[in-house]
Amino acid sequence: MYKYDKIDQQLVNERVAQYRDQTRRYLAGELSEDEFRPIRLQNGLYIQRLAPMLRIAVPYGLLSSKQLRKLGDIAKKYDKDYGHFSTRQNLQLNWPKLEDVPDILAELATVEMHAIQTSGNCIRNITTDQFAGVAPDELFDPRAMAEIMRQWSTFHPEFALLPRKFKIAVSGTKEDRAVVQMHDIGMEFFKNDNDELRIKVWVGGGLGRTPILGSVIHESLEWQHALSYCEAIIRTYNMHGRRDNSYKARIKILVKAIGIEAFKEQVEAEWVHSKNGPLTITQAEFDRVSAYFEPMPYETLPANDASFDTQLASNPAFTAWVKRCVHPHKTAGYRAVTLSLKKHGEAPGDASSAQMHTVADLADAYSFGELRVSHEQNLILADVKLSDLFTVWEKARAAGLATPNIGLLTDIICCPGGDFCSLANAKSIPIAKSIQAQFDNLDYLHDIGDIEINISGCMNACGHHHVGHIGILGVDKGDTEWYQVSIGGKQGNDASLGSVIGPSFSAEEMPSVVQKLIDVYVQERTPEERFIDTARRIGMDPFKAHVYAESEEVTA
Repeated sequence: MYKYDKIDQQLVNERVAQYRDQTRRYLAGELSEDEFRPIRLQNGLYIQRLAPMLRIAVPYGLLSSKQLRKLGDIAKKYDKDYGHFSTRQNLQLNWPKLEDVPDILAELATVEMHAIQTSGNCIRNITTDQFAGVAPDELFDPRAMAEIMRQWSTFHPEFALLPRKFKIAVSGTKEDRAVVQMHDIGMEFFKNDNDELRIKVWVGGGLGRTPILGSVIHESLEWQHALSYCEAIIRTYNMHGRRDNSYKARIKILVKAIGIEAFKEQVEAEWVHSKNGPLTITQAEFDRVSAYFEPMPYETLPANDASFDTQLASNPAFTAWVKRCVHPHKTAGYRAVTLSLKKHGEAPGDASSAQMHTVADLADAYSFGELRVSHEQNLILADVKLSDLFTVWEKARAAGLATPNIGLLTDIICCPGGDFCSLANAKSIPIAKSIQAQFDNLDYLHDIGDIEINISGCMNACGHHHVGHIGILGVDKGDTEWYQVSIGGKQGNDASLGSVIGPSFSAEEMPSVVQKLIDVYVQERTPEERFIDTARRIGMDPFKAHVYAESEEVTA
């Protein structure tokens, strides 16, 4: 993984010292709230419903064991002994004291971490596939490009005050796991017929109040122009994006308003000034950064392992975990492992300090000291030997990290919601827990099969509810919490946005509503169909009819 050089470390250290003095001045009354607000946001600090929230950057979801251990130490020392992994692959602390934040940032700097550009109207954390570098379907390892883009975008003076926040995702696999179509810019790397590396560039995607999937602005961009083309896009957006209305300030609104062809014309006209200029990525520079992401020192191993096969044949609990949490690897004798942060009864994405230390220890012992964060809010050990899987499972299970539900109904994506966020209309975590309680039978979950439930507490859609097979959104309705339900959303190559099934439901109704949706699926599915397949084939009406049948009978 990328290591700081002296300049990187100096920049981060100087930012910590600067923010420490700014915090001192604010607490002393020398800076007003209005003056301090943009300063704290530039350093990742929000003021939430009950306490400040600090968002810590995890570039493209890649962490060392040393860094994760430090995050656990910080959560124990400065917070309530846990952290929350977000859909942006970052870590959030929900209870730090404002006056402690400079000390937290100083500790982060000792392990090459920071909170810069995790908030504010700037280019946010660049995300990618959690299996980058090890996925069998990978055509191009996107981590070096993500790092080059991180260096280009961090402290970019022209893009420090965009009309709104800006999100970029890169993907280099046949199956898109980075959700490129729902980003402001999505970059899909591929090989053309001449085996040349190219980029399909998507623009204008985003969820929130106005969900839109991106449009293709360039079908086959030469990889050397990734920075200059992105800069042309963002410069065009910076000049023409709306600043009079925060709800209409995202690039998706601009692209939709003028159309993709007109927007492309403006971008191409802007690109003329930078194409083939200093922003062109040379092969030497790409190779320099790629050297930080060289393959791990894999052993030459057989494709199969007798001890693994024995445990698989004799231990049903281990077999269930392997089926859901263990993934193929491009190197023989190795697998990637997802450690579930979705244990029933726990807030999705939360990890205790002890769990962070356990995962760091597992990474050191079994995965070359590295791990990943997925946008589904789980942790990944990318390089585990087949022969070590049983031991990893035992240790993960003891720490509450081996629930065999990855990809199943209880592997819920969920924002912090009204328990923490001042923007939320309703709580998200209690809804997730009530659904988990409704579907607490693992055999039933495995029978239902792959299904994605995403929950957001407000229209900002931090829980990505628009692209969930079942999406749940907290809405305003008097003094009580209500929830709007959609079906048919999907991430991936054939991404789609869900459609609302009808009037909203109370919090108490939500588990039974989800149960009724599942009942329709189980009744109507063909043997090979997932929930999303059945929903697309039969449409919304059967689901809607069953969900609202009881209330209609009562009304009648």
